[in-house]
Amino acid sequence: MGGAVSAGEDNDDLIDNLKEAQYIRTEKVEQAFRAIDRGDYYLDGYRDSAYKDLAWKHGNIHLSAPCIYSEVMEALKLQPGLSFLNLGSGTGYLSTMVGLIIGPFGVNHGVELHKDVVEYAREKLDDFIKNSDSFDKFEFCEPVFVVGNCLEISTDSHQYDRIYCGAGVQKDHENYMKVLLKIGGILVMPIEDQLTQITRTGQCTWESKNILAVSFAPLVQQSRADGEKPDTVQLPPVTVRSLQDLSRIYIRRTLRNLANEDSQGKGTVQRVPQKRKRRRCRRRRINTYVFVGNQLIPQMVESEEEEHAEEEHKEVEEEEEERDIGDIEIIKQVNVLRDQIMALPLPESLKAYLLYYREK
Repeated sequence: MGGAVSAGEDNDDLIDNLKEAQYIRTEKVEQAFRAIDRGDYYLDGYRDSAYKDLAWKHGNIHLSAPCIYSEVMEALKLQPGLSFLNLGSGTGYLSTMVGLIIGPFGVNHGVELHKDVVEYAREKLDDFIKNSDSFDKFEFCEPVFVVGNCLEISTDSHQYDRIYCGAGVQKDHENYMKVLLKIGGILVMPIEDQLTQITRTGQCTWESKNILAVSFAPLVQQSRADGEKPDTVQLPPVTVRSLQDLSRIYIRRTLRNLANEDSQGKGTVQRVPQKRKRRRCRRRRINTYVFVGNQLIPQMVESEEEEHAEEEHKEVEEEEEERDIGDIEIIKQVNVLRDQIMALPLPESLKAYLLYYREK
């Protein structure tokens, strides 16, 4: 499923295309997509396909098409502090983007059938926290993933404000999904080949809206012998943050706000530069004919005008690349949260804690 928008050269180019096609419509969703590079969730050797609007699967690892994730993120109507459950959480790509919007006082849980995929998702999450420049620009709700079958969740589990199911739901499982949702909550799932948004308006009332025609693999039902008790999935507990953790959140928030105020006072805008569309030069060719034996064969010969256009095209590309590098350097200069923390009169161990033990 996918192919609704043109392929991008990189993550920002892909997001530009999704915006232009109206799949991404709100600023907070755009910021989350730009902050998480889709290519980072691909296996080595497959990254060239990351910025195409296509689903990707390798073994048990699977990513939906970017246009699908865009519609899901918009339909969930995420806000800070909400609780989120991802059924079929996969690589953790979507859960990580959600965590950037719901923030540190939200709840971010995922259930995934395959143990190897959960391990892969945890590795990608750890890499994002330790190495991504985006981590210091957001307040983050870290996803917690558990292994299990989405159709075997314990009946006494808590409910959620937002739920997404990343596999096809059969009609007889629709009510099972609905009871996991709080009143006022939103459930987004593929059912009967339609990506559907379901809002719980009361104890027993619902509103449904079809978003997009889709094709998803169905949820896997657990196979068991007659009379065998199913393996019940226990969702992660909802815990209260420690005073130490709360202090870290508020110190980082204060320093980030001070940095933003300082940059605005100096007229510096922190933003990702728009990807520049490179100018395409139209090529012209001249038909000529040559004799080969006793036959007259047409051949295509480049004109002087074409050679000149190619030289001009190369110069334009080099100039654009220099400008892009300049923009990237400016962004790095105004990302000063780490420098502010390192300048605090605190023990090194406490600074490391405030930095989430990031090395850069």
